[in-house]
Amino acid sequence: MADTTPAPGMTTADIMRVMELLPHRYPMLLIDRIINIDGDKSSVGIKNVTVNEPHFQGHFPGMPVMPGVLIVEAMAQTAGATVMNNMGTVADTKTVYFMTIDGARFRKPVVPGDVLELHVSLLRSRGPVWKYTGKGIVDGTLVAEAEFSAMIADRDDAQGTQPPKINKATASKGAS
Repeated sequence: MADTTPAPGMTTADIMRVMELLPHRYPMLLIDRIINIDGDKSSVGIKNVTVNEPHFQGHFPGMPVMPGVLIVEAMAQTAGATVMNNMGTVADTKTVYFMTIDGARFRKPVVPGDVLELHVSLLRSRGPVWKYTGKGIVDGTLVAEAEFSAMIADRDDAQGTQPPKINKATASKGAS
């Protein structure tokens, strides 16, 4: 496999680079490319929405609308790929896990034929947890916005792409 270390000043990622950065694949890989990458501070994901996507069969027959939860997932994938791109070869041993969604607002439907821009900006990071704000924009119009966080964790090859196991005894002691 080719060296995946980002070149200094690398400001775009095509679909091949996105697939190196994220474990998602069809039908859950929701970004086609990333532009305007500014380290781990911000970037813009691009999603070309087509009628051939499986969620349009049921959401909604005769009136296809991209589910809002998938728009937020696309924002999170853009942010996760941006962080992983900035980590260089260290990213080869890491995986991104979605943690929270706050303040999601859906303002206009996203439909087949739209080019959905996913503008993400870093709010803060602490240890392995990263929090971003995102805006979905179609033809210059705000269609969705949300804040979300994710954890960058060591990849456990024995678990594949499964999230890290939580020790329930330790977790319950921490919750008291």
